[in-house]
Amino acid sequence: MENAKSINHGSPGFHYAWIVAGVTFLTLLVTAGIRSTPGVLIVPLEHEFGWSRATISVAVSVNLLLYGLMGPFAAAFFDKFGIRRTMALALVLLAFGVSATTFITRPWHLVLIWGVVVGCGAGMTAYSLSATVVNRWFHTSQGTVLGVLTASAATGQLLFLPLLAQLTHHHGWRQAALVIASAALVILPLVLLFMRNRPEDKGLLAYGEHAVEHQTEAPGAVTLHQNPFHVALLGLRRGLASRDFWLLAGSFFICGASTNGLIGTHLIPACVDHGIPEVRAAGLLALMGILDLLGTTFSGWLSDRYNCRYLLCCYYGLRGLSLLGLPKALSGPEWGLSAFAIFYGLDWIATVPPTVRLTAESFGRASVGVMFGWIFASHQIGAALAATFAGSVRTWLGDYMVAFLLSGIICLLAAGLVLRINRQSAPLQENAVARESA
Repeated sequence: MENAKSINHGSPGFHYAWIVAGVTFLTLLVTAGIRSTPGVLIVPLEHEFGWSRATISVAVSVNLLLYGLMGPFAAAFFDKFGIRRTMALALVLLAFGVSATTFITRPWHLVLIWGVVVGCGAGMTAYSLSATVVNRWFHTSQGTVLGVLTASAATGQLLFLPLLAQLTHHHGWRQAALVIASAALVILPLVLLFMRNRPEDKGLLAYGEHAVEHQTEAPGAVTLHQNPFHVALLGLRRGLASRDFWLLAGSFFICGASTNGLIGTHLIPACVDHGIPEVRAAGLLALMGILDLLGTTFSGWLSDRYNCRYLLCCYYGLRGLSLLGLPKALSGPEWGLSAFAIFYGLDWIATVPPTVRLTAESFGRASVGVMFGWIFASHQIGAALAATFAGSVRTWLGDYMVAFLLSGIICLLAAGLVLRINRQSAPLQENAVARESA
């Protein structure tokens, strides 16, 4: 137990946790902008080098896979080396990797640079960063803050996709890559100057915490100050023995397959296939970004107050219905695709806040970074497989219809799976949520 006399709450009107959250938001925003770049680059690379969409999708799949697999190890790095150092290293890797992309001439270059280097850098600032920051710095309003941080991915799309599409159209894809690489270097000084690892570094308690509630480690935590690889693998072993882990990981696998892997990677090329200009298609993804900023923030607010299993059931069910209607929207009137963008955008990553909360309820707050890191790894495995599968479907069949329909069906399956998460302890959890929101 920490000595409460050495810790204060900060000024009544402001807490340093909000600065940490702000720097984290900006870092995740830039990372999201970098991760959204392949959607703009697929068609230009196809035209310049003559590579098939399936070939390019392999590099995207490697990127998505490493982005997820780095999550649990990054969470352990946060404990071992500190959040600030890990974030700084990630931004340097991203700036180097995206810049080096401009020199590629072979498919394996793209896999090595964009897939491995950029994938590892992005993975060090994945959703496990949001989960770790929120659970360290915020004792109250965790769902709301996590919703805002998660929504940074949508905001990154909003800010960068239209710009990247315009740069690619008028100045070429290499210029677009250099612009997005420079954004990572702009954020780096903010991380070094303002980021802190824990509230104790500033002599504070977490936001909303009282001295009598404070403890440095929760019983049974896996995030001890050990070798980060050992900590990550220990968390995986703990998860594999839990039914709730399999349900959370399985549903999040489907989440990744239906968002980053399918829509995030292939919506722009699918629009181009139907005669919709690339810049307008990027604008549709940006519209989804605006709406997801609202939807995910609201989802975080809801996850502080209501049963997260029912929230996830609604999110996956609605997403499945929207994907089943996407082929009709692409080939139908112009308003149909706009309606899909609005409907799907509100639901894009609204699944993250309730999933993180259910993870914390299952494994404890102190372990949430590593455990959610593994759950998020399954999200990116789903994204990687979907990116490759959809690219292959397009190459073999000439369109994406089969990929969209199958994605919609598995989302409806996820809507049923999530109702079984934490089912034995659900009444106790509902009472806890009610007490917290009272």
